[in-house]
Amino acid sequence: MIQFLDPDGNRVPVTDLNSPYAAYVDELDADDLKGMLRDLILVRRVDAEGFALQRQGELGLWPSLLGQEAAQVGPGRAMRTQDYAFPGYREHGVAWCKGVPPENLLGMFRGVNHGGWDSNENNFHLYTIVIGNQMLHAVGYAFGIQRDGDTGTGDADRDTAVMAFTGDGGTAQGDFNEALVFAAVANAPVVFYVQNNHWAISEPNEKQFKVPPYRRADGFGFPGLRVDGNDVLASYAVSRAALDRARSGEGPTLIEAFTYRMGAHTTSDDPTKYRISAEVDVWKKKDPIDRMKKHLLAEGVVDEEWISSIEAEADELAKRIRTACQTMPDPPHEEMFQHVYADTHPVVAREAADFADYHAGFED
Repeated sequence: MIQFLDPDGNRVPVTDLNSPYAAYVDELDADDLKGMLRDLILVRRVDAEGFALQRQGELGLWPSLLGQEAAQVGPGRAMRTQDYAFPGYREHGVAWCKGVPPENLLGMFRGVNHGGWDSNENNFHLYTIVIGNQMLHAVGYAFGIQRDGDTGTGDADRDTAVMAFTGDGGTAQGDFNEALVFAAVANAPVVFYVQNNHWAISEPNEKQFKVPPYRRADGFGFPGLRVDGNDVLASYAVSRAALDRARSGEGPTLIEAFTYRMGAHTTSDDPTKYRISAEVDVWKKKDPIDRMKKHLLAEGVVDEEWISSIEAEADELAKRIRTACQTMPDPPHEEMFQHVYADTHPVVAREAADFADYHAGFED
């Protein structure tokens, strides 16, 4: 497994396994490292606020990323502006890195819109609830990039890649495997990024696959890598390498980020029914934020005062998110009928009229 920071925040010696990616880490300056830690802290607070809002009845559902922050901030920071991300439904950290305002993530879970952001504005696709479906979307978009000639030109502002994010459960879906076939045959500029959080759809890994996800790439004819998903430096470096490969026209890569879902699958799930607390305690010691804090404190890149300032920023961010959530306007009742078909449909129009009459009966 590719790693640069151990759970105590110490730099791992360069080995044959991590040496191909060391240059990406070595070129990071103090501002880059501080930015990564800031992202980790703020993303965790976004997630915590989403969880709290659901528990208080402000959201219908919330899929937590607790424990997976480094597995998302790493690739999120590795992408260039023109690179396009296709998320599942818990990639809040990738959304943050791509510049999507966190309050915009809440609308769908509050039930007031179908997404809440313009995908083309930040090259971050809408959340995909159908597990694994986004992998095919990503490959299709990568086909378009390829046909536009936006790979292998040598122009850093033009060459483009796609990242498709899923969890370990997504690897059991037909869409996932079909996406790997299409990408391999077409040599598409796409990076498949699997966050192996150990409890896919509340099922353990042994019920999802017989070999680690990264080894699946061998059967499709392109590289597969396993990285420590709780190590933000490793996640970043491996993603940079895979994206560079895709942009240069060398084709797809599959990355397995080995991490752990500390929370529930969603707020409608109860993980105490299927996993033991001792397992969670083991992974708490591998916390991605603590790891990066220890490393940067030891290196003198940050101090406790700086960390406190970021935590204060996180408090303000949480207030902003809460206010935005509670003040989101409800959509007009008729909106649900307006986008069923591209053109007016008589059955839908009749249903919309009946629905309007029904609500009008409450006006008095």
